Amino acid sequence: MTQILEQSGFDTQNEDTLKDKYLTFSLADEDYGIEIRYVIEIIGIQKITKIPNLPDFIKGVINLRGKVIPVMDVRARFNIEARDYDERTCIVVVNIDGEAMGLVVDHVNEVADIPEGQVEPPPSSSHSQASRYISGIGKMEDEVKILLDVERLISQD
Repeated sequence: MTQILEQSGFDTQNEDTLKDKYLTFSLADEDYGIEIRYVIEIIGIQKITKIPNLPDFIKGVINLRGKVIPVMDVRARFNIEARDYDERTCIVVVNIDGEAMGLVVDHVNEVADIPEGQVEPPPSSSHSQASRYISGIGKMEDEVKILLDVERLISQD
C-alpha cells in the first residue's frame, strides 16, 4: 500500500477501518475526496504511453510493476484547464471490480475522516459535466471537500 496509507495506520483488509475515510487531493483550487477503499496506491507521475483513439481524458497507459494500467487525467475529465505536470503531480491508482485505473491529480493532501453525518448531497442546481461524478459534499470544520463517485468517474459513458 502507499506510504500515506501506511502512515495513517489503516488495516486495509478490514472494511470497518476504512468507513468514512477519504483520500483527499487537489485539482486547480478545489479539494476533492474519494473513498479510501478504492485506493491501491499513490505514485509519482511517470511516463504515460499514449494510445490512439481513446477519449481525450484518458492520457494513455503506464507499466506499474509489469501490469499495464490506463491513466485518466481528472482535470481533462472535468474540463478543467490543463497544466503541466510537476513534482507534486500524482497518480492515484484505484481498483474498481478488479480493474485498476490511474487518476492524475495535482497533488494528494491527506486521508480524512468524514463521517456520514457530515456529508451532504451534491447541489441539485449544478448542471456541469463534472457534477454527475459527485457523490456528496463533505464538511470538515470550515472547509468542504467535493466527494467523488469513483465508479461513475472511471466509467466510459
